[in-house]
Amino acid sequence: MLPVLNRSWALFLGMFMLMVGNGLQGTLLGLRGDQEGFSTFALSIVMSGYFVGFLFSSKVTPELIRRVGHVRVFAALGSTISAVLIMYPVLVEPWAWTVGRIIIGFCFCGVYITAESWLNDASSNETRGKALSIYMMVQMVGIVFAQYIVSQGDVGGFTLFIIPSILVSMAFAPILLSIRPTPQFAQTKPLSIKRLIKASPLGCMGMFLLGGVFASQFGMSAVYGSQVGLTVGQISLFVSAIYIAALVAQYPIGWASDKIDRRILILWISMIGGAGSLIAFFIPGNFTIILISAAILGGTSNPLYALLIAYTNDYLEREDMAAASGGLLFINGLGAIAGPLIVGTMMEKLGANAFWLFTGALMFLVGFYAMYRMTRRSRADQEFEQTTYTAVSAATSAVLVEVAQEIFVEEEIAEEKEANDSAV
Repeated sequence: MLPVLNRSWALFLGMFMLMVGNGLQGTLLGLRGDQEGFSTFALSIVMSGYFVGFLFSSKVTPELIRRVGHVRVFAALGSTISAVLIMYPVLVEPWAWTVGRIIIGFCFCGVYITAESWLNDASSNETRGKALSIYMMVQMVGIVFAQYIVSQGDVGGFTLFIIPSILVSMAFAPILLSIRPTPQFAQTKPLSIKRLIKASPLGCMGMFLLGGVFASQFGMSAVYGSQVGLTVGQISLFVSAIYIAALVAQYPIGWASDKIDRRILILWISMIGGAGSLIAFFIPGNFTIILISAAILGGTSNPLYALLIAYTNDYLEREDMAAASGGLLFINGLGAIAGPLIVGTMMEKLGANAFWLFTGALMFLVGFYAMYRMTRRSRADQEFEQTTYTAVSAATSAVLVEVAQEIFVEEEIAEEKEANDSAV
């Protein structure tokens, strides 16, 4: 662990500040928008904009990097993020915030792609798994710390918008001043969506539905909190509970996924997550219940993301695993774009508590579809070993998911080599 930190501390520090900035603007817009009298549906459009930009950037940024290089792309996107963050309190209009969110989503995805390619290049085969784990922890801690900052400031002022702008600007200093020669950027040609669906219908359906869950968590949590009358401090704790539970639950679920049939685990985790959401739905207005539901939902949905990737890999050839990352993230992105729009409409028609109804319904749908797939394809008559589970967050680009895929392959090859050596 220490050698990894020593080699890549600047990247981790920079990404921490970036995640604090991203976490701040996500929560802050929901709170400020509600304060300014934006309708729930208008806010859902604003929040959906981030995922539109993110999805578009995943296709465009690799070509930008190939044309002008990592450093120029990194610097250009970073300065744009800072500018947009300052623009939010100056131009308080739903359409302006929607445009801003699209730009922010585009830029953050590009920044992630650039930074993650640097991280991958700085890691060896032996340290790549540890680097991935540290990176995920940095992401989660950054988002949680952002909620603390929100709780200490005035949502109606300018300061909380200036802070993320400063953090994002400062984030590039340690990264750009310490990086080694920029790596050659070579993105794997993605596996077609048709082939992915054929290989793993459950993996693809699960990723699509989880996109809606994640987008609701990241974009609409603060809106929900404001509408049910939570204080800013309570909303910060509510959002933090989602990500703390996500971090804590990754590893026991990962351990279980390597021991039992992943479809059974997907089924149970989904059902637990759905039931957790419904607790707050049926017992509205109780802050303790809200925290419990948030923790259950976050602790199931986020590990489920990595679990679905691992499950999909079970049905792919080694050479297709890295290529599958782009397709899986595209499917997840489509769900993320639709998620805020649907939950926003539901909250406007049925009340704020529909937030839990929506997330619960999506989690149950994943579970029911897993149950259905168990009747359509038996794993007993197939000869394969489950690929290794690697913890990965939904707040990453295709680059890091591709790295996780490579780890699967490397560990599988290492195990085969060890088995062959012991047999000799």
